[in-house]
Amino acid sequence: MNERRRFLVAGSAIAVGLSVSGASKAVIPSLAFSDAKDSGGSANQYWPKGERLVISISMQFEAGAQPLDAEGPFPPMAEGFQDTITPSWYAYGMKEGIPRLLRLWKKHDIKITSHMVGLAAERHPQLAKQVADEGHEISGHGQTWSPQFNMSPAEERASYEESVDTLKRITGQRPLGFNAFWMRHSPQTLEILQDLGFIYHIDDLSRDEPSVTPVNNKPFAVVPYTLRNNDIGRFGGNTAMTAAAFLQELKDEFDVLYQEGDQRRRMMAISVHDRIGGTPGLVNALDKFIHYAKGHANVGFMRKDAIAQWALKQTDTPMNEPR
Repeated sequence: MNERRRFLVAGSAIAVGLSVSGASKAVIPSLAFSDAKDSGGSANQYWPKGERLVISISMQFEAGAQPLDAEGPFPPMAEGFQDTITPSWYAYGMKEGIPRLLRLWKKHDIKITSHMVGLAAERHPQLAKQVADEGHEISGHGQTWSPQFNMSPAEERASYEESVDTLKRITGQRPLGFNAFWMRHSPQTLEILQDLGFIYHIDDLSRDEPSVTPVNNKPFAVVPYTLRNNDIGRFGGNTAMTAAAFLQELKDEFDVLYQEGDQRRRMMAISVHDRIGGTPGLVNALDKFIHYAKGHANVGFMRKDAIAQWALKQTDTPMNEPR
């Protein structure tokens, strides 16, 4: 058995039970990997049920945790004056956006991953619990909406510990995955996450498939994120994209990945944010895209914890440089 295979086989054993500092063991739940129909096995078993392409959707649960001076879609206020409108733009995410997105996921009977800021969950506990109760994954996104890269190791660890406790108390789920503030890690982020019982992170744009990063000689999964199929990248700042153009972009990306999926493991990531992706026009575009994707054979939708668990068990998962 070569070194790579030994590492991955050992990793699958490690992945089924990781310790959380000061807490009980974090055990990966039994997961329904995908809602795609079982193909009966294929010559190239890249995914659990022989899917040709897996789509994984992220739903960011952030609004209410933003700082008082958080940026919005408006010109900045003159110094010394209070911005009274930007908070309402964020509030839309919880009053309208998340409920509308939840209705969409239920309509299509698909499960997504929700990256939750602990403070946002504390300020909207009923909605946060609804996300979990409807079968979606609760993933870590920090306790406060603050950058991780400039925290001391002690501050960073304390933030993640508090976030785990908060999300578990409110939603009943112990997060196993993590998304940093604007994807920016500190040098110690992965070591801290692994030590606390997390099994994967999404802050990587280098592949269209999951991979594994050795951290302290133990495997840590990477379930890649996206800036392309991402509402904040396409509708934030000074961009001027229409919902119809976003729909076409999703279809174009899908078509290429679906074609490639006959020969290799392919994953399509999509990201929506409560206050942006939950608007009527974008939900309409997402609805049409999901119909389009489901019109193709052997397409599955998977939560990221299920993808991470699968990737950690495979001997052909791409390996990244050790950390």
